[in-house]
Amino acid sequence: MKTNGIRIILIALLILGTGCQGTSQTGSSDLQRTPDIPVSKRGTVLEMVSPSEVLVEASGEYYGVGGSVRAKRNDVDSNGTDQALIDARRTAIYVILFEGSDPVLSTPQERAAFQQQSAYFYHPDSLRRYITYEDTLFTSRVLMEDGTAIRVAKRFRINKDRLLNDLSDRRVMVAREQLLSTAGTPILMVMPDARTGESPLAVLAGDTTARQAATVIQGYLTSKGYEIVVPEQTAELTNLIRSQQTMSSGQPDFAYQIALSIGSDIYLTFSGYAQEASFGTTRYVATVNAYETTTARLLGSETGYSKERKGDLMVSVEEALNDAVDKVLTRVMNYWKEDMQRGVQYKVIVSITPGLDSYDIDSIQLAFMDAVSDVALSSRELVLTNETIDYIIWVDSAIYDRALGVYQALKTAFERYGTGAVMGRSSMNRKLMQLTIDY
Repeated sequence: MKTNGIRIILIALLILGTGCQGTSQTGSSDLQRTPDIPVSKRGTVLEMVSPSEVLVEASGEYYGVGGSVRAKRNDVDSNGTDQALIDARRTAIYVILFEGSDPVLSTPQERAAFQQQSAYFYHPDSLRRYITYEDTLFTSRVLMEDGTAIRVAKRFRINKDRLLNDLSDRRVMVAREQLLSTAGTPILMVMPDARTGESPLAVLAGDTTARQAATVIQGYLTSKGYEIVVPEQTAELTNLIRSQQTMSSGQPDFAYQIALSIGSDIYLTFSGYAQEASFGTTRYVATVNAYETTTARLLGSETGYSKERKGDLMVSVEEALNDAVDKVLTRVMNYWKEDMQRGVQYKVIVSITPGLDSYDIDSIQLAFMDAVSDVALSSRELVLTNETIDYIIWVDSAIYDRALGVYQALKTAFERYGTGAVMGRSSMNRKLMQLTIDY
């Protein structure tokens, strides 16, 4: 009887142990099959399909669950492909948000905010909204670690605009409209990257491909809600650019001069060429540069590529330019995010009456610096001579919503310091202010 009792107790303990082990395995399996972040995180953006969609090749991974190698293999056989595919879809979103030289989520604050809501963005329902198409076949499917894990790769088309809208709606990142409004509703201009001393207007007039390329970029920018100016439609442009500054080499920088003349905040230049590819095909390679007009600072430079094909040059031009300009705009948006923290930027050039003595010059320069400190959130001194003061200042957009308000504040602050000199303005071109100081 005692022996039978011991046997009953041992059997009960074995059953309880097996039940606990099964529960643990099931919980681990469920946790891995519904992660908040992708496992693989390996993928590549292949091309910009349209202004709103990108083509991504992403891989997904799944590691079998079980108490033995055999159990893990069986789990991979039963669930591995489906779960790895879900991971590949999550990875496709991850690549757009975090990978590349200029990811969509570029600041620590944005990444922290996304981490708190990652379960929403990686949920299968959300993935179905963002992924508008996926290939029926895998580009690769391999077993790993002696059959206990699997990796698959597939191509997906992602609606990037829909993803960005959700990010802004859920306050993960600042909405583009708010960013543009804070930046002062920036005006953009598009021109070909002409040879030194050659006017971009002449290139546009004589090169069909350049005109087509400019139209593609302008159409892309318009679809994103940017305000565009077209340089070739400015009637007096030729006369205006002759009066603008030239580079130290004596060769005029026409693109910069034109951008200043018509008052754009940012100007984009583009260039490209057809490149021989495999099996007698060609692909188009396009480069787009973005410059800040007031400072001529390079904000971004990116290269885009078309598919390899025979003929259809204009289609290839459009593909390559869409790819390049999308990357450049991501850089520009990231620049504006940083700029928002400092305020709205203005370039201020002050011309001082020539022939003043050193005492008056010192008084004017010191008073101007004090005025800038009173008005601006921060500033950077570029040039300081007896006749020229060149500054970049950042001001609070909530206080100063236009250049005229900044000028009025500077003038009032400067004249308050009692030098006897008077500040005036010779021209104001959006964020470029050319001022004068005279007795």
